[in-house]
Amino acid sequence: MTRSRSRTEEFEELRPLLFSIAYRILGSVSEAEDAVQETWLRFASAAAPHTSAKAYLSAAVTRISIDVLRSARFRREKYVGPWFPEPLLTDPYDDPARSAELADSVSMAALLLLERLSPLERAVFVLREVFGFGFAEVASAVGRSPSACRQLAVRARRHMAQGRPRFDADRRERDRLAARFFDAFRDGDVDGLRELLAADVRLVGDGGGKTPQLPRAVTGADKVSRVLASVFPWLARIGVTLERREVNGQPGAIFHDRDRKVLNAWTLDILGGRIEALRSVSNPDKLGHVGPVADAWAVYREAQQARRPAQ
Repeated sequence: MTRSRSRTEEFEELRPLLFSIAYRILGSVSEAEDAVQETWLRFASAAAPHTSAKAYLSAAVTRISIDVLRSARFRREKYVGPWFPEPLLTDPYDDPARSAELADSVSMAALLLLERLSPLERAVFVLREVFGFGFAEVASAVGRSPSACRQLAVRARRHMAQGRPRFDADRRERDRLAARFFDAFRDGDVDGLRELLAADVRLVGDGGGKTPQLPRAVTGADKVSRVLASVFPWLARIGVTLERREVNGQPGAIFHDRDRKVLNAWTLDILGGRIEALRSVSNPDKLGHVGPVADAWAVYREAQQARRPAQ
């Protein structure tokens, strides 16, 4: 009993780290949770590891995540419309010494860049660049030599550097701008929205073909501000509310229907005092961990009906 209890305690202490590794490799909360659970099953039934619990568990969750990612990539090639990671409201792992790397690496923009890497490159980058593992530990986790992992890390850094997202470092300024944006959005204030958007801002949605969604990305401050200003006042009339939240480490919001069920999650990319990108995730398959999911089509039909008398 003592050995089992001790092993359980070791695992629970490391669970936040394991989830954070798996989420960055997979871009999916549900798949990361499954990978962590599979890691526990292997750990609980294995003989006593020759390495530390952290080394054993980190290697196990990485290998499981790589296998899951390889099969997931085939599904994502057939995905309807733009694919975004599942929104993450809270990263359970905290390391003050690596806070900047952790915050940047969990953003939607960074996770989309990671999608361009091979599964091995992605795992090596996450372990080495985000969590600071030594190359010997990385090599053990991915089943390659340390020298091969160095080469993988160089390639991954090169790919990431080409489009690495940059965000305003001052969190208070960023949050103040986000507050102004959501106030203007609630009011349907076209001019107020336009002055907060970058000239080449993009509004993109991930509905997976399962919810009402823009047919394509909307680009440019004028078009995006007009689209946004036309949305919320009508939704508010039928009981839709927005709750400002940090999503994937960036300013964002969760939208609810009148029954407090989740409609979608938004994230904002902010740089230079302007919003450069707005991403909306409304695919119900990606929102179950946030809360009970709303019927987006029913909300859409009700909003359309609410607009008819004014037309």
